[in-house]
Amino acid sequence: MLSDIEIARKAHPLPIVTVAEKLGYSPDEVECYGKYKAKVPSAEGVKHGKLILVTAMNPTPLGEGKTTVSISLADALNRLGRNAALALREPSLGPVFGIKGGACGGGYAQIIPMEEINLHFTGDFHAITSANNLLSALIDNHIHFGNALGIREVIWRRCLDLNDRALREVEVALGGSVNGVPRRDGFTITAASEIMAILCLADSLGDLKRRIGNVTIGYGEGGKAIRARDLHAEESMTVLLKEAIKPNLVQTLEGTPAYVHGGPFANIAHGCNSILATRAALTHSDYTVTEAGFGAELGGEKFLDIKCRKAGIAPDCVVLVVTARSLKFNGGVAKEEAAKENVEALEAGFANVRRHLENLRKFNERAVVAINRFASDTEAELEAVKSLCAECGAEAVVTEGFAYGGAGALALAEKVMEYCDKPKRGIEFMYEPDAPLAEKITAVATKVYGAKEVKFSEKAMQMLERLGADDEIKGYPVCIAKTQYSFSSDDKALGAPEGFTFEVRDLIPRTGAEFVVAVCGKILLMPGLGASPNTERIKINTDDGEVSGLM
Repeated sequence: MLSDIEIARKAHPLPIVTVAEKLGYSPDEVECYGKYKAKVPSAEGVKHGKLILVTAMNPTPLGEGKTTVSISLADALNRLGRNAALALREPSLGPVFGIKGGACGGGYAQIIPMEEINLHFTGDFHAITSANNLLSALIDNHIHFGNALGIREVIWRRCLDLNDRALREVEVALGGSVNGVPRRDGFTITAASEIMAILCLADSLGDLKRRIGNVTIGYGEGGKAIRARDLHAEESMTVLLKEAIKPNLVQTLEGTPAYVHGGPFANIAHGCNSILATRAALTHSDYTVTEAGFGAELGGEKFLDIKCRKAGIAPDCVVLVVTARSLKFNGGVAKEEAAKENVEALEAGFANVRRHLENLRKFNERAVVAINRFASDTEAELEAVKSLCAECGAEAVVTEGFAYGGAGALALAEKVMEYCDKPKRGIEFMYEPDAPLAEKITAVATKVYGAKEVKFSEKAMQMLERLGADDEIKGYPVCIAKTQYSFSSDDKALGAPEGFTFEVRDLIPRTGAEFVVAVCGKILLMPGLGASPNTERIKINTDDGEVSGLM
């Protein structure tokens, strides 16, 4: 069997200008980065196609294949004669070199050029990192030269697009006054930077600059919030991002157009690609397939409560990806035993999917369950999943995009089109915009996660009081940072835990992104590498420059 990289290398991609022409772009509108990737203009919103959100059950070490399903679904729609496009996130170097590897799909459902997308792509992540760290440099420079703003507490952190646990907590400006004023600092991964969130939520270059100016960098006398605009930082930071804000265009193995832009994680950020790319896809295609990171209670909730509310959009259909292997894992089967038939464990683990389907109904969303088939799945297991979904009032379709590309997702595409033809529903959000911050967090924790109550740490309580006094914070949604592996803040609590206490340890105002991050449980904003990171499997042939091990 060919590897993902070998499959990608055997592809015959179209020139990116040809891909862009499918969407109605003229050659003059396409800024090529080589032959197969480009920047394209933001959309003016001439029309709105159908929007399909692909989300999933809680992830497991076995992999659910959400991106593979998204890609094969878009390919299948095009095979059925529909004008479809993808709107996906850019991969971060953290997972590429860490535990996960690349994020361009797999098998015969990939976006290409896979190696370039997984590595430096068009430089967006580097631009975001530079803009973030320019602000850090300006903060410490201002303090060094007298601190006229009276900064007493700095909450802005540096960032890096790699997993590096040693940088979670650092001290800067050591070595004497010539280096500045020593203080404690730390790094987040670039995917969790507020600049990443701002880029993905801004609707224009002007809006990007406004939001950067509104970033809270720290506090002064009497708890007064100090913004990036007080340092006159927004102009230079926007200059660094003027190319990065333009959506990127690539293609699938089957030539389906794919907008790949922005890359916030869903466990520590809001987990959705940029609004600009989604709007471009909706404007230039009849069906837009997009995805939200991790499970439906994380990326899915944030897509609906944050992105849709901000952008004024709503899905016409939601696809919930599940696998028999992951259901068995949630039912107590060890990873090493998950390939063996075990209908009883699958039925026990289905509690996880049942909760996600219930939650999507709370949002007033229609969901199709996509059973992403693996070679080890038995007919008895697949029929059990279909039956369990039917008991929940949901239709389930087996899909095989990994093995067959768009041809393996035709049944899913037909069902999705059927759902998209139904009258569109409005989203029922989990909380009102003007509700108190604690009430918003509690609403998500109890309505979506299944918690009995929310417990705020002393630090979080202090931040609730501080943020409650800030008029700019009122009306902001909440972006909850928690483990992706469980509905709770405990990554070992699989299935559908309920009646637990949900612990919030800190609150971080993101006044540029215009949401508040609630840091919960043991989640960290800078991941670390594992004992055997993916770096050990990535190789380069120095004779021809070919790379292996990215996927």
